Amino acid sequence: MKKAWFVVLGVMFAAFCFTDIAVAKEEKCITCHRGTSPGQVADWEASKHSGEDVTCSTCHGDKHKKAKDAQLAVLPDETVCAECHEDQLEQFVKGKHNFGWTSMNALPITHVEPDELIEGGRGCGGCHNMGVKSEAQKKEQRDKGYRYQNNSCDECHTRHTFSKKEAQDPKACEQCHMGYDHPQWEMWSSSKHGTRYAMKEKGKLPESAAAPSCQFCHLPDGTHTNRTAWGFLGVRLPLPEDKQWAADRVVILKALGVLNPETGEPTARLDAVKAVDLVRLTEEAWSTEREKMIERCKQCHAEQYARIQLEMGDAIMQKADRLMAQGIEIVAALYKDGIIKKPDNYSFAYPDLLYFMQTGGSYIDQVLLEMYMKHRMRAYKELAHTMRATAK
Repeated sequence: MKKAWFVVLGVMFAAFCFTDIAVAKEEKCITCHRGTSPGQVADWEASKHSGEDVTCSTCHGDKHKKAKDAQLAVLPDETVCAECHEDQLEQFVKGKHNFGWTSMNALPITHVEPDELIEGGRGCGGCHNMGVKSEAQKKEQRDKGYRYQNNSCDECHTRHTFSKKEAQDPKACEQCHMGYDHPQWEMWSSSKHGTRYAMKEKGKLPESAAAPSCQFCHLPDGTHTNRTAWGFLGVRLPLPEDKQWAADRVVILKALGVLNPETGEPTARLDAVKAVDLVRLTEEAWSTEREKMIERCKQCHAEQYARIQLEMGDAIMQKADRLMAQGIEIVAALYKDGIIKKPDNYSFAYPDLLYFMQTGGSYIDQVLLEMYMKHRMRAYKELAHTMRATAK
């Protein structure tokens, strides 16, 4: 009997020692980082991870032991998150957020911008960091010293709380979806939808009041797959039946570099657009996303009302395309007549809208790019996020 007790006590002691060593190991990380990065420790302690035995070494490995070997700490990518959140990653890779990094690098403007803006977590790269990267891409970033541009999950679930509630709040979307060329936040927050959401948060509307957030419409039921019918560039295929609108769309596609301005044939940029799922290229693909949105609208509105509202948005796109095509053709004619010189960056004597405002060209070039990236964007995003959104 005594021998049995000794065995039990021995097992308990060994287990205690093993646990104590593991805890001490983690406490060493925490003790050190309370001084060097106290905010990270506080966030982790407040997180669900801290109560689920997801500790420092779970994500960062155990090779980093002192200040001088900080580079040995692993910065986890999406595959580490997927060890517990596999479904969420599978959903994410199917949505357009996954193509943020790739689409940015497909744009010609990216390669004339400072690296600090693109890869340093600021400017374009601050938002377009999203997207699962290849090992070669991650190595290139590490070699340049930008070690923290590694994961997409922490764009919405910021480190080290990784809060689900945070990611479901519209303010998480505002970090990226606002400003000059993608003013979704301004449109939504000044709309009836956004106003009602703000009033409900303040307790001025009952809990049962409808107040749709960004996530309600674009990431319904907690999915991580997001995709829209019109997409960022506001163009799609096939061309519309209306002859004038079809002609205007061709002009815009040429100015986006998707069609060769001289021959009208597809260029390599079309392949890039396809690769990052940037636009809907078939009627079926576009209709699928439109019907998904109608289903969300029907949670609050009559179907007929929702369809009419979205059709009004399509009509605004048609009118905006008419004005945009006229502007493009005017500038192209000025190049042809030698009145203004095309910017050196342009491949053709034709406007290239994907250089945004960095053309090195004339004032007229700048006005045309502003017309596309600012005013046309607001024309259709205002209708897409309507209910009295204000086009500022």
